[in-house]
Amino acid sequence: MNRDKQYEHGLAMLQQIDGEAGQKVIDSLADISPELGHQVVSWAFGEMYARPQLAPRDRQLVTLGMLTALGGCEPQLEVHINAALNVGLTPTQITEALLHAAVYCGMPRSLNATFVAKKVFAARGLLPVTNTTS
Repeated sequence: MNRDKQYEHGLAMLQQIDGEAGQKVIDSLADISPELGHQVVSWAFGEMYARPQLAPRDRQLVTLGMLTALGGCEPQLEVHINAALNVGLTPTQITEALLHAAVYCGMPRSLNATFVAKKVFAARGLLPVTNTTS
């Protein structure tokens, strides 16, 4: 696939998964590093997200765990929590994944990610989230 076709393929995946939020990220790179924006679209979405071995829903769970573990990725978490909702994860499943991350990467990172989720859920009218512990 040539460079333009790969970009088009990635852009379709980006729209499907991240929607408007993903496009805003790419647009925000246009004046500083259009090539980075191109690579996000072409490689991350045109190559990695397009692979059939994991469903988009599962890829988002992995992404949420990784961004939580890295820490300092709150802007990216906001985009990917929205994406997780877009591909069928529920707020309860997302908060459960972020709770589970606390075991492996610590409470502060889990808390930061959960507060980002709270912001996203509120913006989308999805609060309150009911988690049960049974």
